[in-house]
Amino acid sequence: MGARTFVVVGGTSGLGLAVARLLVDEHQVAVFGDVPDEVAAVADDLGCAGTVCDVSSYEQVRDAFVEVVDLYDMIDGVAACASMWAGGDLADLSPERIRRAVEINALGATYVLREALYHLHRQDHGNVVYIGAMAVTKPRPGIPIYRATKSYGSSLVESVAEAQHSNRIKVMQLHPGPMPTRLQERVGDEFLDEIYAQPEQVAAEVVRLLLLAPDDLYVSGERVLRADGRW
Repeated sequence: MGARTFVVVGGTSGLGLAVARLLVDEHQVAVFGDVPDEVAAVADDLGCAGTVCDVSSYEQVRDAFVEVVDLYDMIDGVAACASMWAGGDLADLSPERIRRAVEINALGATYVLREALYHLHRQDHGNVVYIGAMAVTKPRPGIPIYRATKSYGSSLVESVAEAQHSNRIKVMQLHPGPMPTRLQERVGDEFLDEIYAQPEQVAAEVVRLLLLAPDDLYVSGERVLRADGRW
């Protein structure tokens, strides 16, 4: 299909940055991030577009997607990688941190999916890959809020995928295990499995899904589990 245009939400670090790096040599890429200096640095390093976007703000998400369409006319795929860690027992988490985790992991995922699908429907093709977490598949002590918010995203994707009624627009989700990323540094080593994947390895799977053509196999709603670790 030649060069295409992809949006990587949360593309300034970790898995999102690894996805952008794999795409940028052959495709047009726009990275979204909520820290202006980081967005500018990644855009300069990769030679791609960059937009400051706090996914907890619907207006910022809406405007960021419009900016990409104004620049490239089309969006062929969206990797929804933005996420916030919220580890710790429920009693130990401040109301502010709980609220922020819900705003980013739940509301943010909703806003990104809403705007992505609006533009994909407008052009009648495209792929969305939501990045969840292996944590949703098995309860794990110490992460009730993180797991709950990521479970929300997974449920949302399943319902939205079922509603597309077309293979031309694919909505998929990938659930990686713990990886050595900036988010993982915030989590702590106790949550890093003895055997784990590097972001670059998981990014290759994200890119594979993003590059699926409209007439490829019907995989909307597919859930890919990529742990490479041991619980």
